[in-house]
Amino acid sequence: MPSILDKIKSKTTQRGKESKGQEEQQFTIQPHPAKTNDPADLQPAPPGGGLRSDPVMGAHHARDPHIPSPQIMNNMPAAMSREEYAKREAELNR
Repeated sequence: MPSILDKIKSKTTQRGKESKGQEEQQFTIQPHPAKTNDPADLQPAPPGGGLRSDPVMGAHHARDPHIPSPQIMNNMPAAMSREEYAKREAELNR
């Protein structure tokens, strides 16, 4: 019985040595691209610079309220009364 285990062990160890190759892997330390310790230095500079270049943040820099054109204002439906809202709410909550 030990002879079978020895055969299996010898076959598995030989395969491991062949697949591993002649030499061991070598690891070296690579230089870091940062010149300072600030992580922001690794980020690319935004075009235009700052928060104003981000279209999402553009809403915070709006100055005047949006006033729709008269054509759009005339096509809007009339405002609903409290009773109409209550009726619509009951209809939707069925």
